[in-house]
Amino acid sequence: MRAAILHGPGDLGVESVPDPVVEQPTDAIVRVVAAGVCGTDLRGYAGQPGPVQGPRCGHEFVGVVTDTGPDVRTLRAGDLVVSPFQYSDGVCDPCTRGVPSSCRSGGMFGVDAGGGQAEAVRVPFADTTLVPAPVGPEDERVPALLALADVMSTGTHAIASAGLRRGATVAVIGDGAVGLCSVLAAHRAGAERVFLLGRHPGRLGTGTAFGATDLVTTRGEEAHAELAEATGGVGVDLVVDAVGEQQALDTAMAVVADGGALALVGGPHGGVNAMLCFLRNITITGGLAPARAYLPALVDDVLAGRLDPSPLFDLAVSLDDVASGYRAMADRTATKVLVRP
Repeated sequence: MRAAILHGPGDLGVESVPDPVVEQPTDAIVRVVAAGVCGTDLRGYAGQPGPVQGPRCGHEFVGVVTDTGPDVRTLRAGDLVVSPFQYSDGVCDPCTRGVPSSCRSGGMFGVDAGGGQAEAVRVPFADTTLVPAPVGPEDERVPALLALADVMSTGTHAIASAGLRRGATVAVIGDGAVGLCSVLAAHRAGAERVFLLGRHPGRLGTGTAFGATDLVTTRGEEAHAELAEATGGVGVDLVVDAVGEQQALDTAMAVVADGGALALVGGPHGGVNAMLCFLRNITITGGLAPARAYLPALVDDVLAGRLDPSPLFDLAVSLDDVASGYRAMADRTATKVLVRP
């Protein structure tokens, strides 16, 4: 079996690795049909702090079940399935509370289990991790289903965790895949005005197609002033930080309305002023998205034609050429890369 292997910063290639096997009664083997490259993967590729440090890469994949352990009940060989970026047992306290991303027995693909950028993956807790999609592996909706594995679930979590009301105003900081999915989720939730803060024309075009009503291409104080003027000095009801760096967090604090909310889904690598949040009654929400909790409804929406996040993928590469996909995302010449084994 071939898989993408990260040996060190920027040192990425495809190597032969042992074929996955059914090691536990609840496991399944999934032949990968399509995989994605995520911003979290890029952090490992660049040698930045984060969960992804190699060797195997990828936590977004759609595939076909080829084998199952004896205790797997809801899946069978031949099923096309969407995997969330983490596996979970479905029975522990966090899982039953609706946060399988905190599963006590779970973990992240490409970190705690095999990577999705491979020919096949062994999936622990297959019944409570994988979500079937009754389509074939060549179906044109596979890219849209792949987007649900992480970024669309994360964008949905940003909006849902804040309890967004119809008619609210939203600002999304960051025009990467998570930011664009947050725009789409805000639009689907009935936001009246969605500001997208970014600087890349192609991505901003996708953001407009996804429902952004206003594009903000400035940064820092200029962006703060632009949002203040647009909202009559009030600020926005919800700010989604899809970046996580300190400048983005500072902007989020500057443009959120008193009594508003910050949804932090960009993996924050900075901090916010807790006392200022207290004094201004700002709610902090978001967090590591419990993708498995959102997947069934999102899969239904894609198959019913109500949701299509596939325009995120603006470059497709083969598994053997996966390094070029990483370079394209690192160079900002691609928004999100689809990998076809």
